[in-house]
Amino acid sequence: MSAKGLELQERDYEILKLVHRFRFCLGRHVKVLCGFSGARASDRRLKLLVEAGYLERKKYLYGIPYMYTLSHKGRILLGVNKREDRIRVDRITHDIYILEAIIYFALKYDVPLSVIESEKELHIKDGFGIRKHQPDFVVNVAKKRIAVEVELNPKPKDRMEENIRENYLKYERQLWITNNSKVKSLLKGFSGEYSNIEVMPLEEILEYVRA
Repeated sequence: MSAKGLELQERDYEILKLVHRFRFCLGRHVKVLCGFSGARASDRRLKLLVEAGYLERKKYLYGIPYMYTLSHKGRILLGVNKREDRIRVDRITHDIYILEAIIYFALKYDVPLSVIESEKELHIKDGFGIRKHQPDFVVNVAKKRIAVEVELNPKPKDRMEENIRENYLKYERQLWITNNSKVKSLLKGFSGEYSNIEVMPLEEILEYVRA
């Protein structure tokens, strides 16, 4: 069957929804989070979805594999906002680490995608108006909501505290993933006042996911 006449399967919808929720995905993210047995099978399916016009594939940065984004046709199929997601080049590495962290939770703790809310989904819930801070993603488990933040560079101290305070008031736990010593120092300084702060080394996640 030609790509244009591709018969969509349930997993194809899962792939398109995953890409929509996080603005883009790499092939390895799709392989794990959509339950493929291997990279060859997932890459073949992604190729068909690109050829059928539901996904777009593009290289944005040297050293970063092809990134898959939702096409206009894919947006129409899902019934979501037709406006194309803006891919910020300065955030690509950060956003890849978010997906790596989600894979970490999925593999190590058997956390399904259905209990995870992306930053994009949280902003959609906010509706129009003043844009509020939202965590990079939220995990809803055992009647608790965990805010997860991937922080690669230190923000100004007052802004950092404002984000921490919001997470403290809204979530039972807030987990900060970082590889930056200044960020770790700031978080340690705030941990006395905000008792739900937890810190995880980014290296631990990457080592587990890419092993």
